Amino acid sequence: MTTVQVRRDENGICGLTVKGHAGYARSGQDIVCAAASVLITTCANALQSVADITPQLEVTEKPALIAVDLPRGLSPTQDHDARIILTTILQGFQDIAAQYPRYLQII
Repeated sequence: MTTVQVRRDENGICGLTVKGHAGYARSGQDIVCAAASVLITTCANALQSVADITPQLEVTEKPALIAVDLPRGLSPTQDHDARIILTTILQGFQDIAAQYPRYLQII
């Protein structure tokens, strides 16, 4: 199962971690893993290209893990844009979890 851990602070979502393999299908054919990978990668890329933020990243292959966190010291505009991006990405994960609850869980 893939788990998505949501981190929050007083302003809302400040980080997401995607961990594990979904187990929906064989490696390379797992649509749940592919969707989760696309969402968390889009999150990191959008923080850079849209909000002009270099997020804190942690990426490991074993165990499979990608963590994206907001850095400190953001301007009000950057913080606003970053929270919208994180909230949008979380919505994507919620949609996947609703469709594939045995393979993706949000904690």
